[in-house]
Amino acid sequence: MSTEEKQVTMDTRPPEGRITDEAMAAAKAMIGTYLRPEGPFIQDVSIDSIRTYCNGIGDLNPLFRDLEYGRRSRHAAIVSHPTQPMAYGYIGRTRWGFPGVHGFFAGNDWEFFRNWRVGDRINCLERVVGVEQKESKFSGKLVIQYTEALFLNQHDELMSRVLGWCTRHERRSSREKGKHEGVKTYQYTNEELEKIEAHELDEPKRIRGGKIRYFQDVKVGEELDPIARGPLTAMDLKGFNVGVGRGLTHGLVLQNAQRHPGHYFRNPEAGGGIEYTGIGHQRSSTAQQVGVPAAYDYGPGRTSWLTTLVTNWMGDAAFLKRLRGEMRRFNIVGDTTWCKGKIARKYEKDGYALVDIDIWAENQRGEVTAPGIATVMLPSKDLSHRPVVDGAGFELGLPLVR
Repeated sequence: MSTEEKQVTMDTRPPEGRITDEAMAAAKAMIGTYLRPEGPFIQDVSIDSIRTYCNGIGDLNPLFRDLEYGRRSRHAAIVSHPTQPMAYGYIGRTRWGFPGVHGFFAGNDWEFFRNWRVGDRINCLERVVGVEQKESKFSGKLVIQYTEALFLNQHDELMSRVLGWCTRHERRSSREKGKHEGVKTYQYTNEELEKIEAHELDEPKRIRGGKIRYFQDVKVGEELDPIARGPLTAMDLKGFNVGVGRGLTHGLVLQNAQRHPGHYFRNPEAGGGIEYTGIGHQRSSTAQQVGVPAAYDYGPGRTSWLTTLVTNWMGDAAFLKRLRGEMRRFNIVGDTTWCKGKIARKYEKDGYALVDIDIWAENQRGEVTAPGIATVMLPSKDLSHRPVVDGAGFELGLPLVR
């Protein structure tokens, strides 16, 4: 094969795919199809992979980081952050159908059954469960794609189940509509920066940890202690990539570009080197090609921040049963995300003492960028309630109510 035949042919701009009737029909024909694993990027649960994931999302909980703390805890070991399977692969990510049509991670709805522990090996069965077309102010024509995944350990025990969805937008329409024109990088006062940084540095003191939070002590309307993430920087974005183990280079990129040319382009800013269209998370110039004013965060990262909000609040003796997060607005470089929550309901189901929590991510402009909900099993002083234990009983857990 000649050098010319080996060279990957591609444009200097991200591909301009279209949402057509034929593309919709092809996507709908995939419903029920099992997808090949995206990576897997990180499959083994180890002390290092747990800590590295937490570094990538800024989680400071010692239950996920400190080996000696874990040994002294009720778990007798460190456990992983609940959303660590995102280091295996993003569920619902735009990797099937609609070639050349840009995709954004739009949300996950997780149901958890067990904690991942050191020595576990992550496996995943992901299948296509839906696709629908809608209208969007951002891009006009819009497609939402849904997948469902079962995460299993090396013993084929169900650890978590998740519904994931993404949105697909024609790049030209997104760019031309210019919904986000005029959105500038936020410039903070010294006082604003001091407030954010003081809150982040003080976060370890506000983690519940080994102090049990009982069901009887929780009141409807009670607010969770918020956490701050920001101002978002390029270092934060690269750190998240390290945390989830993503990063292909050189020949590996070329191989992927040959297989999936609709997801790559030759970037003049890199001397004509091939880059993935998702580099808009890193390069503002590429983000602007799809109608986003600047480089923007990873939706799975924001979901993990909302999860940290809840695990900080609930303490080691509770169990996070469900967490749903929907990405509604872009979180661009320079934005600060405040994750907040409020107790919406407390109740008993199947003998467990449960609380539902309204959660949301809010930027420095006061805009809600990611609403969601969480359900937590709490220890109870009422002996008629089941104890919260990390065991096979969770396999019978509570079905998601959508």
